[in-house]
Amino acid sequence: MDLTHAAWRKSTRSNQNGGACVEVADNLPGVVAVRDSKDPTGPALTFTPAGWRAFVAAVPADR
Repeated sequence: MDLTHAAWRKSTRSNQNGGACVEVADNLPGVVAVRDSKDPTGPALTFTPAGWRAFVAAVPADR
């Protein structure tokens, strides 16, 4: 998947001290991309928007 035009933003839940930092790009049609901000050229996970919403909803519920 081409993520060249992804507009990455750091998650508000990321550790601001350089620890667990996650970036999300949700400006692409039909996909939400997630990557480790410490490795911006590394791999990214991609979700459908519905899949991303389900993931985000499940995380605080520890599912």
